[in-house]
Amino acid sequence: MTDDSFARVTLSGATMQIELNRPHRGNALSAALVEALIESLAAAESDMSLDTVVLRGAGRHFCTGFDLESIEQQSDGDLLHRFVRIETLLSMFWGTRLRTVAIGSGRTWGAGADLFTACDVRIAPAECRFRFPGAGFGLVLGTRRLAVRVGEDKARLWTTTGIEFAFAEAVAAGLVSHVPDDGGSVDAVLGNLPAISVDAVTLRALNEASRRDESERDLALLTRSASRPGLKNRILAYAQGRQSDRGRAAAAGA
Repeated sequence: MTDDSFARVTLSGATMQIELNRPHRGNALSAALVEALIESLAAAESDMSLDTVVLRGAGRHFCTGFDLESIEQQSDGDLLHRFVRIETLLSMFWGTRLRTVAIGSGRTWGAGADLFTACDVRIAPAECRFRFPGAGFGLVLGTRRLAVRVGEDKARLWTTTGIEFAFAEAVAAGLVSHVPDDGGSVDAVLGNLPAISVDAVTLRALNEASRRDESERDLALLTRSASRPGLKNRILAYAQGRQSDRGRAAAAGA
Protein backbone atom coordinates (compact mmCIF):
# COMPACT_ATOMS: atom_id res chain seq x y z
CA MET A 1 0.00 0.00 0.00
CA THR A 2 2.72 2.48 0.94
CA ASP A 3 6.49 2.61 1.07
CA ASP A 4 7.46 1.64 4.64
CA SER A 5 10.22 4.25 4.60
CA PHE A 6 7.50 6.92 4.75
CA ALA A 7 4.37 5.47 6.38
CA ARG A 8 3.83 2.16 8.12
CA VAL A 9 0.30 0.73 7.92
CA THR A 10 -1.15 -2.01 10.14
CA LEU A 11 -4.68 -3.41 10.36
CA SER A 12 -6.44 -4.72 13.46
CA GLY A 13 -10.13 -5.51 13.28
CA ALA A 14 -12.00 -2.40 12.14
CA THR A 15 -8.99 -0.12 12.72
CA MET A 16 -6.17 0.97 10.44
CA GLN A 17 -3.11 2.43 12.14
CA ILE A 18 -0.86 4.70 10.09
CA GLU A 19 2.54 5.55 11.52
CA LEU A 20 4.55 8.44 10.13
CA ASN A 21 7.88 6.72 9.74
CA ARG A 22 10.54 9.40 9.28
CA PRO A 23 11.85 9.78 12.84
CA HIS A 24 15.25 10.98 11.56
CA ARG A 25 13.42 14.08 10.25
CA GLY A 26 10.97 14.45 13.14
CA ASN A 27 8.35 12.89 10.82
CA ALA A 28 8.33 16.14 8.84
CA LEU A 29 5.98 16.10 5.85
CA SER A 30 8.01 15.38 2.75
CA ALA A 31 6.17 15.20 -0.57
CA ALA A 32 6.47 11.41 -0.51
CA LEU A 33 5.11 11.12 3.04
CA VAL A 34 2.09 13.27 2.17
CA GLU A 35 1.31 11.06 -0.83
CA ALA A 36 1.70 7.94 1.31
CA LEU A 37 -0.76 9.32 3.86
CA ILE A 38 -3.26 10.28 1.16
CA GLU A 39 -3.00 6.81 -0.36
CA SER A 40 -3.43 5.09 3.01
CA LEU A 41 -6.48 7.11 4.02
CA ALA A 42 -8.10 6.60 0.61
CA ALA A 43 -7.59 2.85 1.00
CA ALA A 44 -9.15 2.92 4.47
CA GLU A 45 -12.10 4.98 3.22
CA SER A 46 -12.84 2.43 0.48
CA ASP A 47 -12.65 -0.55 2.85
CA MET A 48 -16.16 -0.81 4.25
CA SER A 49 -14.98 -3.12 7.04
CA LEU A 50 -13.00 -0.27 8.62
CA ASP A 51 -14.44 2.45 10.85
CA THR A 52 -11.37 3.97 12.55
CA VAL A 53 -7.98 5.31 11.47
CA VAL A 54 -5.27 5.98 14.06
CA LEU A 55 -2.42 8.32 13.16
CA ARG A 56 0.81 8.45 15.15
CA GLY A 57 4.48 9.29 14.70
CA ALA A 58 7.50 7.01 15.01
CA GLY A 59 10.15 8.14 17.47
CA ARG A 60 9.97 11.21 19.72
CA HIS A 61 7.74 13.50 17.67
CA PHE A 62 4.33 13.24 16.06
CA CYS A 63 5.20 15.56 13.17
CA THR A 64 7.39 18.67 13.07
CA GLY A 65 5.59 20.18 10.08
CA PHE A 66 6.61 20.90 6.50
CA ASP A 67 9.91 19.28 5.55
CA LEU A 68 12.41 21.96 4.52
CA GLU A 69 15.02 19.49 3.27
CA SER A 70 16.34 20.44 -0.22
CA ILE A 71 14.04 23.47 -0.37
CA GLU A 72 16.79 25.43 -2.14
CA GLN A 73 16.33 23.19 -5.20
CA GLN A 74 12.57 23.75 -5.38
CA SER A 75 10.68 26.51 -7.17
CA ASP A 76 7.71 28.50 -5.94
CA GLY A 77 5.57 26.27 -8.17
CA ASP A 78 6.99 23.11 -6.61
CA LEU A 79 6.26 24.44 -3.13
CA LEU A 80 2.75 25.54 -4.08
CA HIS A 81 1.99 22.02 -5.30
CA ARG A 82 3.30 20.53 -2.06
CA PHE A 83 1.10 22.77 0.05
CA VAL A 84 -1.94 22.01 -2.11
CA ARG A 85 -1.33 18.31 -1.49
CA ILE A 86 -1.05 18.94 2.26
CA GLU A 87 -4.37 20.81 2.17
CA THR A 88 -5.84 17.87 0.26
CA LEU A 89 -4.62 15.53 3.01
CA LEU A 90 -6.06 17.72 5.77
CA SER A 91 -9.39 17.96 3.97
CA MET A 92 -9.53 14.19 3.58
CA PHE A 93 -8.99 13.63 7.29
CA TRP A 94 -11.57 16.28 8.17
CA GLY A 95 -14.22 14.95 5.79
CA THR A 96 -13.81 11.18 5.94
CA ARG A 97 -16.62 8.94 7.18
CA LEU A 98 -14.05 7.19 9.40
CA ARG A 99 -13.41 8.06 13.01
CA THR A 100 -9.94 9.60 12.93
CA VAL A 101 -7.64 9.46 15.95
CA ALA A 102 -4.36 11.38 16.27
CA ILE A 103 -1.85 10.50 18.98
CA GLY A 104 0.34 13.53 19.54
CA SER A 105 3.87 13.28 20.90
CA GLY A 106 6.86 15.56 21.36
CA ARG A 107 6.74 18.32 18.77
CA THR A 108 3.38 18.53 17.06
CA TRP A 109 4.10 21.56 14.90
CA GLY A 110 3.01 23.36 11.76
CA ALA A 111 1.31 21.15 9.20
CA GLY A 112 1.71 18.32 11.72
CA ALA A 113 -0.36 20.32 14.21
CA ASP A 114 -2.89 20.95 11.44
CA LEU A 115 -3.07 17.20 10.82
CA PHE A 116 -3.59 16.61 14.55
CA THR A 117 -6.34 19.26 14.55
CA ALA A 118 -8.16 17.64 11.62
CA CYS A 119 -8.75 14.40 13.54
CA ASP A 120 -11.88 13.66 15.56
CA VAL A 121 -10.12 12.24 18.62
CA ARG A 122 -6.92 14.02 19.65
CA ILE A 123 -4.89 12.24 22.32
CA ALA A 124 -1.66 13.64 23.75
CA PRO A 125 0.68 13.10 26.71
CA ALA A 126 1.82 15.90 28.99
CA GLU A 127 5.17 16.36 27.22
CA CYS A 128 3.55 17.24 23.89
CA ARG A 129 4.22 20.73 22.47
CA PHE A 130 2.32 22.57 19.74
CA ARG A 131 2.99 25.36 17.22
CA PHE A 132 1.14 26.79 14.20
CA PRO A 133 3.85 28.88 12.45
CA GLY A 134 2.69 28.70 8.82
CA ALA A 135 1.37 32.26 8.75
CA GLY A 136 4.95 33.35 9.45
CA PHE A 137 5.74 32.68 5.81
CA GLY A 138 2.41 33.89 4.49
CA LEU A 139 0.32 30.71 4.39
CA VAL A 140 -3.32 30.22 5.35
CA LEU A 141 -3.39 26.49 6.01
CA GLY A 142 -5.76 24.72 8.39
CA THR A 143 -6.89 27.90 10.15
CA ARG A 144 -10.65 27.38 9.76
CA ARG A 145 -10.46 23.87 11.18
CA LEU A 146 -8.37 25.12 14.09
CA ALA A 147 -10.98 27.81 14.77
CA VAL A 148 -13.69 25.14 14.84
CA ARG A 149 -11.73 23.26 17.50
CA VAL A 150 -10.59 26.11 19.77
CA GLY A 151 -12.52 29.24 18.75
CA GLU A 152 -11.64 32.15 16.50
CA ASP A 153 -9.72 34.22 19.06
CA LYS A 154 -7.43 31.42 20.20
CA ALA A 155 -6.84 30.25 16.61
CA ARG A 156 -5.90 33.78 15.58
CA LEU A 157 -3.53 34.18 18.55
CA TRP A 158 -1.71 30.92 17.84
CA THR A 159 -1.40 31.48 14.09
CA THR A 160 -0.43 35.16 14.12
CA THR A 161 2.26 34.75 16.80
CA GLY A 162 3.53 31.25 15.95
CA ILE A 163 4.22 30.71 19.64
CA GLU A 164 4.99 27.29 21.03
CA PHE A 165 2.54 26.30 23.73
CA ALA A 166 2.34 23.39 26.10
CA PHE A 167 -0.04 20.55 26.79
CA ALA A 168 -2.03 22.35 29.49
CA GLU A 169 -3.01 25.21 27.19
CA ALA A 170 -3.89 22.78 24.40
CA VAL A 171 -6.17 20.82 26.74
CA ALA A 172 -7.83 23.94 28.14
CA ALA A 173 -8.56 25.24 24.63
CA GLY A 174 -9.95 21.91 23.40
CA LEU A 175 -7.18 21.17 20.92
CA VAL A 176 -6.41 18.00 22.88
CA SER A 177 -9.63 16.08 23.44
CA HIS A 178 -8.38 13.07 25.44
CA VAL A 179 -5.56 12.76 27.98
CA PRO A 180 -4.10 9.75 29.80
CA ASP A 181 -5.00 9.19 33.44
CA ASP A 182 -2.22 9.74 35.96
CA GLY A 183 0.37 7.11 35.19
CA GLY A 184 -1.60 5.95 32.15
CA SER A 185 -0.59 5.81 28.52
CA VAL A 186 -1.99 7.15 25.28
CA ASP A 187 -2.56 3.54 24.19
CA ALA A 188 -4.75 2.99 27.25
CA VAL A 189 -6.87 5.97 26.16
CA LEU A 190 -7.03 4.55 22.66
CA GLY A 191 -8.09 1.15 23.96
CA ASN A 192 -10.93 2.71 25.96
CA LEU A 193 -12.56 4.50 23.04
CA PRO A 194 -16.13 3.25 22.54
CA ALA A 195 -16.77 0.93 19.63
CA ILE A 196 -18.49 2.36 16.56
CA SER A 197 -22.01 0.88 16.48
CA VAL A 198 -23.23 1.95 13.01
CA ASP A 199 -22.32 0.73 9.54
CA ALA A 200 -20.09 2.50 7.03
CA VAL A 201 -22.95 3.90 4.95
CA THR A 202 -24.57 5.42 8.03
CA LEU A 203 -21.21 6.78 9.18
CA ARG A 204 -20.84 8.63 5.89
CA ALA A 205 -24.38 10.04 6.10
CA LEU A 206 -23.88 11.17 9.70
CA ASN A 207 -20.67 12.95 8.75
CA GLU A 208 -22.39 14.75 5.88
CA ALA A 209 -25.23 15.79 8.19
CA SER A 210 -23.03 17.05 11.03
CA ARG A 211 -20.08 18.72 9.29
CA ARG A 212 -20.23 21.40 6.60
CA ASP A 213 -18.03 20.78 3.58
CA GLU A 214 -15.90 23.89 3.09
CA SER A 215 -13.03 22.10 1.38
CA GLU A 216 -13.20 24.24 -1.77
CA ARG A 217 -12.98 27.47 0.23
CA ASP A 218 -10.13 26.09 2.34
CA LEU A 219 -8.22 25.15 -0.80
CA ALA A 220 -8.90 28.54 -2.40
CA LEU A 221 -7.58 30.39 0.67
CA LEU A 222 -4.47 28.22 0.81
CA THR A 223 -3.79 28.57 -2.92
CA ARG A 224 -4.25 32.33 -2.86
CA SER A 225 -1.81 32.72 0.02
CA ALA A 226 0.77 30.28 -1.37
CA SER A 227 0.66 31.62 -4.93
CA ARG A 228 1.77 35.11 -3.89
CA PRO A 229 5.23 35.62 -5.48
CA GLY A 230 8.22 34.90 -3.27
CA LEU A 231 6.93 31.84 -1.39
CA LYS A 232 10.32 30.13 -1.37
CA ASN A 233 12.10 33.26 -0.16
CA ARG A 234 9.55 33.74 2.62
CA ILE A 235 10.04 30.17 3.83
CA LEU A 236 13.84 30.50 3.71
CA ALA A 237 13.69 33.80 5.61
CA TYR A 238 11.46 32.22 8.23
CA ALA A 239 13.80 29.23 8.61
CA GLN A 240 16.82 31.51 8.94
CA GLY A 241 14.99 33.54 11.58
CA ARG A 242 14.27 30.39 13.55
CA GLN A 243 17.94 29.41 13.40
CA SER A 244 18.93 32.85 14.68
CA ASP A 245 16.41 32.55 17.54
CA ARG A 246 17.86 29.16 18.53
CA GLY A 247 21.36 30.59 18.42
CA ARG A 248 20.43 33.47 20.69
CA ALA A 249 18.65 31.10 23.10
CA ALA A 250 21.70 28.82 23.21
CA ALA A 251 24.02 31.79 23.84
CA ALA A 252 21.77 33.06 26.63
CA GLY A 253 21.80 29.67 28.31
CA ALA A 254 25.56 29.21 28.03
